[in-house]
Amino acid sequence: MNKLIAGAVALLITMSSAVASGPKKLLVVTVTKGFRHADSIPVAERVIAELGKKSGKFEVDYVRTDAEMAEKMTVEALKKYDGVFFASTTGSLPLPDKEGFLAWIRSGKGFAGAHAASDTFHDFVPYLEMVGGEFKTHGPQVEVECIVQDDKHPATKHIDKTIKVFDEIYLFDRYDKNKIHLLLDLDKHPNTKEAGHFGIAWCKSYGKGKMFYTELGHRVDVWEKPWYQEHVLGGILWSLGLAKGSSELPKAK
Repeated sequence: MNKLIAGAVALLITMSSAVASGPKKLLVVTVTKGFRHADSIPVAERVIAELGKKSGKFEVDYVRTDAEMAEKMTVEALKKYDGVFFASTTGSLPLPDKEGFLAWIRSGKGFAGAHAASDTFHDFVPYLEMVGGEFKTHGPQVEVECIVQDDKHPATKHIDKTIKVFDEIYLFDRYDKNKIHLLLDLDKHPNTKEAGHFGIAWCKSYGKGKMFYTELGHRVDVWEKPWYQEHVLGGILWSLGLAKGSSELPKAK
């Protein structure tokens, strides 16, 4: 009898492990209440789904409308997901419970965002603090040379010391490089070329959760570049706890 019980317990543990090791569930949000990146958003949706399928690490569901947001992003509904990806969301989204959403991330979930994810919830400071920057303005699209600041993180380890990209480059409010873990940055203003520091991609711990953001991704051709797709994939896997990488903050001087 004891052997039967032990065997049943072992089977349950094996089954639980199999379930736990299955693909994570990622909710891709593309609702906009401000400017809509109508060209690149559909490409982002496709690319993220392809990355999940090819990697075998996560499956994708979508929130494209207010109705889907009301259905899939309540605190209760979010329990079935492991993370979210805000793909150029803009404006004040009709989240059923904004504070509850942030608490869900802090509980150990993943947040990843691209480009206009920082042009979202200008009226909800806790969200902007979670992301680590608030879109302020941008100049004409321009080629920049991004500098890798962490060559071991899964979002940047495939990139050499620098990478050139032609895109729309944001400037930020509520940005403090001492409160984020930098992955990519610039050492000069994207348009004026005046020397300085300008963040491009970063990550951070958020409670027990993880936040990854890259400001790149305005253009369709950027989303279609293999290096950028690997950049996004690394950020997603890290945010979901499927790839190791540091989120250590700069040491106080």
